[in-house]
Amino acid sequence: MTAKIIDGKSIAANVRHNCRSRVELLKRSSGITPGLAVFMVGEDPASAVYVRKKIQACADVGIQSHKFLFSHSDTQDVVIDKIRELSADPRIHGILVQLPLPKHFDLKAVLGAIDQEKDIDGFHLYNVGGLVVGSTVFPPCTPYGVMLLLDNSGVEIAGRNAVVVGASNIVGKPMALMLMQREATVSVCHAKTRDLAQFTILADILIVAAGCPNLITGPMVKSGAVVIDVGINRLPNGQLVGDCDFEAVSKRASMITPVPGGVGPMTVTMLLVNTISSAMRSANVANADFALADL
Repeated sequence: MTAKIIDGKSIAANVRHNCRSRVELLKRSSGITPGLAVFMVGEDPASAVYVRKKIQACADVGIQSHKFLFSHSDTQDVVIDKIRELSADPRIHGILVQLPLPKHFDLKAVLGAIDQEKDIDGFHLYNVGGLVVGSTVFPPCTPYGVMLLLDNSGVEIAGRNAVVVGASNIVGKPMALMLMQREATVSVCHAKTRDLAQFTILADILIVAAGCPNLITGPMVKSGAVVIDVGINRLPNGQLVGDCDFEAVSKRASMITPVPGGVGPMTVTMLLVNTISSAMRSANVANADFALADL
């Protein structure tokens, strides 16, 4: 068996085309241009690359982006004050804080300063809690993108065994909740899980977000499983790889995402979707929220 490649770049491109159309319609109907504020603290090279990609993605679909850079020596209060100022600015529909923050910052305090109606990353406690009852304002971008990949690939979720490897607040936990909302039977594995393979081998849908290269090998995967590799790791030789041994796992799986080119493009794309949804809500547009079926 050779797995079908789930092409995140292609799916993301289609969604962005939809985004571009909605931005143009919003401008014509209400005169509103969606606005995104991006915060970055410090000079982490990887963060700078991610911020640049997000700003370029905004430009591609017509979202107006505003970048706010702070030095490592700036105080947390200075950053929070600016976040609160923009939370009250009607021209800004989404606020994103690029992670990680410097160690002397209180992550909860910074993210908590973002208005829940502009928390397009879905990290505010209100949005996280909303996932539990299925009424979050903004789904976290990476799990949201994974769900769209599954739907676009025709993967049945209800009644399937889904295993999530990795229990982070950003991916693993919200991913599990979103799968449960779609009536999958979900297991969550993490660093303390004993004998990881006994869980992964049962998965009809295996989502790996552990940040550990080649953690998942071929024998750990059920024949015919759908494998979503969220991990992105740079090897000493500079090569980018996921958390799965792609060559071995692709011989067992029915579908698999590549790294790069799988989940990554979807994460940025769903950020655009959330920002546009926020702008549409501010303009009181009917059916402002994107439905996965519409993307």
